Amino acid sequence: MAMKVLTLRTARCEFALAIASLIQHAHANGYSAALAEGMDRRTLKDPTTDHMKGSLHEIGLAQDVDLYKDGVYLTQTEDHTFLGEWWEDYGIQQGLPLVWGGHFKDGNHYSLRWQGKS
Repeated sequence: MAMKVLTLRTARCEFALAIASLIQHAHANGYSAALAEGMDRRTLKDPTTDHMKGSLHEIGLAQDVDLYKDGVYLTQTEDHTFLGEWWEDYGIQQGLPLVWGGHFKDGNHYSLRWQGKS
C-alpha cells in the first residue's frame, strides 16, 4: 500500500489510532502496556520538558510505551521486538510510516516518521 499524504492534524489522529491498536495487540498477546510520557508536559506552571525542542513527542507523533509481562516491567529493547515488528507491519498495512525505536536502541519508542524524523 502506498503511504498516505498527511497533514500534521491527520498524522496525529492516525498515530493515536495506531497507538491504540498497538496496546490492544500487546494485551491480546498476554502483555500489559501503558502509555509512558508522550506529549509535551509544559504547562503555564511548569515550562520545562524533557523532550528535545521539535521532537516528535512534542508534536504528538511519538509515544513511549511501558510493557509488562506477568507483572514484571520489561525494560530491554529486545522485550519490545514482537511489538516493534508488529508496529512497522501495521504501518505498511495502513499506509503509515510507523517507526519502532528498537532500530536506535530505544525499544519502548513508537513513532510516525514526520519531515524526516523518527
